[in-house]
Amino acid sequence: MRDLLATVAATVSAVLLLTGAVFCLLGAVGLLRFPDAVTRLQASAKAQTLGVLLTLLGAALRVPAPYAGLLLLVAVFQLFTVPVTSQVIGRVAYRTGAVDQSTLFTDELAGRLAPPDPPGAPGTGEDTGAGDDRGREP
Repeated sequence: MRDLLATVAATVSAVLLLTGAVFCLLGAVGLLRFPDAVTRLQASAKAQTLGVLLTLLGAALRVPAPYAGLLLLVAVFQLFTVPVTSQVIGRVAYRTGAVDQSTLFTDELAGRLAPPDPPGAPGTGEDTGAGDDRGREP
């Protein structure tokens, strides 16, 4: 009976580990293939999180109980930190103009956040070269 339980645990663990690895691979492919920051965030946040959780669960089935508890603690930490990180990165991408506005169905941040300054606008620190005669010979 112990051999049967060990075989089932090993099989379930292998399936979880392989499935997690596939999700991590798909998330990495999404990071390379998707065109803008918002879709890349979707690929990294969703696929990578599920991949890491499945991999940790598969590993937790194969290690002794104290280590399994630590792996599950890491999984909970992932569940709390990834959405917050994605939110912050998404807002930074929106503020810096890395988000293609035409691809958004609903822009809920338009009223809350100021649009990014165009390059060369006053106060951006970028020199357009127009109208600057300092240091030139007449």
